Amino acid sequence: MSYERFDTPPAPVWKTRLALYWQLVRGDRPIGWLLLLWPTWWGLWLAADGVPPLWTLFVFSAGVWLTRSAGCVINDYADRWLDPHVERTQNRPLATGAVRGREALALFAVLMLIAFALVLTLNRLTVWMSFIGVALAASYPYLKRYTHLPQVYLGLAFGWGIPMAFAAVRGEVPALAWLLYAANILWSTAYDTWYAMVDREDDLKMGSKSTAILFGELDLVAQGVLYALFFVALVLVGQRAGLGGYYWAGLTVAAALVVYEFAIARHRERAACFRAFLHNHWVGLAVFAGIALDLARRGAAG
Repeated sequence: MSYERFDTPPAPVWKTRLALYWQLVRGDRPIGWLLLLWPTWWGLWLAADGVPPLWTLFVFSAGVWLTRSAGCVINDYADRWLDPHVERTQNRPLATGAVRGREALALFAVLMLIAFALVLTLNRLTVWMSFIGVALAASYPYLKRYTHLPQVYLGLAFGWGIPMAFAAVRGEVPALAWLLYAANILWSTAYDTWYAMVDREDDLKMGSKSTAILFGELDLVAQGVLYALFFVALVLVGQRAGLGGYYWAGLTVAAALVVYEFAIARHRERAACFRAFLHNHWVGLAVFAGIALDLARRGAAG
């Protein structure tokens, strides 16, 4: 008895390219989108004193995905000299040459144009502030060549949705927005330092810079200070916004989650530090849940 051989036909070229672009924008790894989404929602809910207008919520939620995706693309474009030499990033499309630099730049431009088109439906102040957001997102990846503080700059870029949210909802950016923005910068610096600790040895070999390298043996101490200041800032936010029991419960849960991160990453193993980084999604969710529930309680009582 003979058997015929049937070879699986190759995937169409367009499907292959889309799969590569999806990998380039980290579509298969939503953690970065969530870490950007939670502080944006903190700002939206506080600005609106509850659930924000649905169109504004849609614009910011979609904008978070688009700008985070664009940020990943420009980050890989800037790091195409470094990523092939880093264990965690050596299989990225630009690092392997599967996607060319000009393709990445075109994809970045398309994503940012779609995001900008959404922003154009909001008020003028929000539109003007979006230009700063674009500048932050586009320039962040190049910081690691010149400074040990790219994680701080990431906080500036990742949190810019907070003052924009207040601008969109209230037409102004009050002190509360900047206090919440400062809290997010501290948080982003802390969790991205976990991420930088994963790549520290590779970065040292290639001459790249990060807070993990800057902090050295005092990395866990510095992390503790950053997280402590983050919670101090959130306490001040809660007091200024007049938040109550649900908010404080959310902060308590978030603090317990951070303690757990230190427990699992205390020996600085790469896998453990990466787990600690991923775990910050739950920290952001706990803070958001506290804000949303407390504002809902206030609305029901009123």
